Amino acid sequence: MQPKPTAVLRHRTVDAPAGRLHLAEQGNGPLVLLVHGFPESWYSWRRQLPALAAAGYRAVAIDVRGYGRSSKPVEADAYRMLDLVEDNVAVVHALGEPNAVVVGHDWGANIAATSALLHPEVFRAVGMLSVPYAPPGGPRPTDIFGQIGGPEQEFYVSYFQEPGRAEAEIEPDVRGWLAGFYAALSADTMPAQGEPDPHFLTRSGRLRDRFPAGILPAWLTEEDLDVYVGEFERTGLTGALNRYRNMDRDWEDLAPHRGAAITQPSLFIGGALDSSTTWMSDAIDAFPTTLPGLTSSHLLEGAGHWIQQERPEEINQLLTSWLNTLTA
Repeated sequence: MQPKPTAVLRHRTVDAPAGRLHLAEQGNGPLVLLVHGFPESWYSWRRQLPALAAAGYRAVAIDVRGYGRSSKPVEADAYRMLDLVEDNVAVVHALGEPNAVVVGHDWGANIAATSALLHPEVFRAVGMLSVPYAPPGGPRPTDIFGQIGGPEQEFYVSYFQEPGRAEAEIEPDVRGWLAGFYAALSADTMPAQGEPDPHFLTRSGRLRDRFPAGILPAWLTEEDLDVYVGEFERTGLTGALNRYRNMDRDWEDLAPHRGAAITQPSLFIGGALDSSTTWMSDAIDAFPTTLPGLTSSHLLEGAGHWIQQERPEEINQLLTSWLNTLTA
């Protein structure tokens, strides 16, 4: 597919079950829906939008409900996975398209995978960045996470469960917390092996106590940080954190799909230094069974969690090459 002239980046909102969803759109051609993770926004795809547009695709990055300029339902259970999937379906329809390729990062990878699982007629292919697909099922999530860390430490997912608790740590200093969180999971600034793990906190401490202080990863400029901080200072973190607070509801909602494989063409890209790929190595090993349509899988050496921002050129090349196989 020949490169296209540079397209203009456009912002707008569309109607969705959330109320409205904000999206950033660039290019024309087959629709590629980009879904961000925590704690990010459409802006995490800023380096992919022009590249996909130049390659001949209609690239659309959304603000997930609870983030940015999208609606923020008050009820905590409005952030369950089934609702986020229906938001994705609504975006495709609002854009006048019959189907799309959906690509997600972090929580967005889970949202993208579940969208493809539940609506194969809408999502003809799925790409997952950083977080590999694991079929619904297994023990109740909070039972698992509550056992991680032992008596002295608490896992961050458990810490996020109680409404208001993490907000009380984050919202008085959004800039400092976000900068530390991004640095903690980036390849060039993450704590060295043997240092305290930033995914945990002591029972009497704060998560940020284990973040690197006073440094930004190479991919994050002060201006980039300004964008993220501006969004979360305006919206707060509750909508974003409510995604974690629905994991048990998701487990119940998706019970009819326990063990289900995703059969559409799929892509996975992870960072070798990312805990999401090391902790979930069994899920990656199971791809021949859980992702029988997998056509492209990559583990990037020296890469951390924020993979499309840390290694944009590589991600753009891998994404466009994979997308081109779908339209060939």
